[in-house]
Amino acid sequence: MKMMVACRRASLLLLLTVAVGAMAPVAASAGKFNKVLSVGDDAPAWSELPGVDGQKHSLKDLEKPKAVVVVFLSLRCPVSTGYEPRLVAVAKDYQDKGVVVVGVNSSGDDAENLEKMKERAKSSGFTFAFLQDASQNVGKSFGATATPQVFVLDERRKIAYMGAIDDDMDAKRASRHYLREALDAALAGKTPKTAETRPHGCPIDFSGGTGGTP
Repeated sequence: MKMMVACRRASLLLLLTVAVGAMAPVAASAGKFNKVLSVGDDAPAWSELPGVDGQKHSLKDLEKPKAVVVVFLSLRCPVSTGYEPRLVAVAKDYQDKGVVVVGVNSSGDDAENLEKMKERAKSSGFTFAFLQDASQNVGKSFGATATPQVFVLDERRKIAYMGAIDDDMDAKRASRHYLREALDAALAGKTPKTAETRPHGCPIDFSGGTGGTP
């Protein structure tokens, strides 16, 4: 009888452990959650992407920054919109350290067109470039699958980190700030303690791109 009770308790403990572990992003070796890129790869280049500032933007224009954050965003994804204040804060906190943040919208849906992107950038106080990837080729070249999803490019423009911004949608409960940790490491010329996590958010629908090249 005692053995049966002990087994049941052990089973319940195992189930609870698995359930709790499934709630947070999982740290991984490079490339586990990205079918296209691995940490250490050269960042895919993009060129002539229209931004909400009325200008065309290319990766080659970002030669001076010590690090670049590429974050894939969506106007209609509640997870993506929920993280906007944190991204604005990151852009502000790291601006003087030589970090540039670039937001990319790879949605092929007209409901997220450039005009609506301009409205969101203004209302949310974006101080960083927000680019339209109408062809969806940039999203595909980065292996992006969700919004928001971040990629930290080091000074050599190699992938230093990719995945989630932090470990909880509620900013007050977040205990691991993956993006900030990766930026601090990259700026110090070091490898981030956690180089890849599973991105969490809304899936990117790649069925509606307009074609073309990044």
